[in-house]
Amino acid sequence: MSFGRKYLSIKQASAVIGVTPLTLRNWDRDGKLSPYRNPINNYRYYRVDQIEAFLRVMESSRDRYRKIKIADIS
Repeated sequence: MSFGRKYLSIKQASAVIGVTPLTLRNWDRDGKLSPYRNPINNYRYYRVDQIEAFLRVMESSRDRYRKIKIADIS
């Protein structure tokens, strides 16, 4: 099945985010990041825009944590 560049496999998405495929499966189970499922084989596929949005959220939460930590030191 050819999805073009709109979708990433679980392996590709895990490489982009920097986690293991098992972590993505756990996040799927926990509702943190929801994949699309192939109706024929039930494989997980992630939309590129979904991964980009998730990375932005992760980056902003890291920035907030850094600001809090720096404020505590000062």
